Amino acid sequence: MSTRQIVMDTETTGLEPEEGHNIIEIGCVEMEKRRVTGNTYHQYIRPDREVDAEAMAVHGISNEFLADKPSFADVVDQFLDFVRGAELIIHNAAFDVGFLDKELERNGYTERMADICTITDSLALARRKHPGAKNNLDALCRRYEIDNSHRELHGALLDSEILADVYLALTGGQTSLQLGQEGSGGDEGGGEPLRRVEGADDLAVVRASADEQAEHEAFLNLLDKKVGGSCVWRSTTAE
Repeated sequence: MSTRQIVMDTETTGLEPEEGHNIIEIGCVEMEKRRVTGNTYHQYIRPDREVDAEAMAVHGISNEFLADKPSFADVVDQFLDFVRGAELIIHNAAFDVGFLDKELERNGYTERMADICTITDSLALARRKHPGAKNNLDALCRRYEIDNSHRELHGALLDSEILADVYLALTGGQTSLQLGQEGSGGDEGGGEPLRRVEGADDLAVVRASADEQAEHEAFLNLLDKKVGGSCVWRSTTAE
């Protein structure tokens, strides 16, 4: 799989490409090896029809604003060159990919987005990690403490920038936790080998007190917050 990832979002004239609705904005943020590079693609597009009032209330993009913008046919090759061969990360990918595939079909292209990129749906990832919870972009920002206070309306490039932060938090894992004091653990392979202690089967088992169990639970809650989900110790069952 390519180490190049493109986080993408679109805005549209409405909800159904099969009813003739068009893409009116594409925003892309490039990442290389999970690092945002600063390289972006952003384009407003003049549609073949007017923007529905309901859609305009979401993204604020008016028909007057789009009147002098290029058509999809004018920008499609540049867009495809930017994303080709990358892993494309989209929140609710079926919506955006459905629109892009329909625009490609209308303009005589035989390729579809799945032929051009690997598609990753960040909404599906979030639902697997947080089943039963809200997993829209705003909810994920709250869960991972990502500042989206500047997001008053939807915008393709802004939402892609926010989604890049959300995706990295969602898939980051426990890479930065300091679980012990410096020098408390040995290097792999170092020190004396483990040996069986004679009479170990007769050792007394000391159970944790209620206070100790409460402190342990508080520590696990802290780990859950750090990793944005359930830490590995939650998956173990005490015997």
